[in-house]
Amino acid sequence: MKKDIILAGVGGQGILTIAAILGQAAIKRGWHLKQAEVHGMSQRGGDVQSHLRLSDQPIWSDLIPFGGADMILSVEPMEALRYLPYLGKEGWIIANRTPFENIAVYPDLEKIYGEITRQPNHVLIDADTIAKDVKANRAMNIVVLGAAIKHIGFSVEEISDAIRDIFNRKGEKVVEDNLRALQAGIEAK
Repeated sequence: MKKDIILAGVGGQGILTIAAILGQAAIKRGWHLKQAEVHGMSQRGGDVQSHLRLSDQPIWSDLIPFGGADMILSVEPMEALRYLPYLGKEGWIIANRTPFENIAVYPDLEKIYGEITRQPNHVLIDADTIAKDVKANRAMNIVVLGAAIKHIGFSVEEISDAIRDIFNRKGEKVVEDNLRALQAGIEAK
């Protein structure tokens, strides 16, 4: 089994945290892992994307080819569209509805949503509002991860354990906030 995932967003939205959680779950499972990251501006607001390749077999390249991604997981709607050429025919696009409007001419949101929902396999949720509703304001990225979990191939327990491993050093409250956010994303429609 393999999963090739493009993670997309802008600086400060937690893309690399999602990669760390999925990577931790893969390693605990005994899987192989390759990751390539591209960071935009070093300050908050620059483009960030990661090619994350997970497999029970050896992986020879860290880059996902065009049309080869099983999933685009994006915490920003316009960034989801940037990577559509990578999405495979049966691939899923999981995206947050809330824009990070860091340019003066941000495209019309309804057009962006229309492009996302035109994909046969898509999930488009308001992860920011969901995170606030469960009192986990800083865990919008984990809400998006929760919405994607059934399409990734890891169990809730595996991802929950990885969240505990990654956030444990930050204290029990941060762990619990992220676990609530994960569950809220799983339940999101």
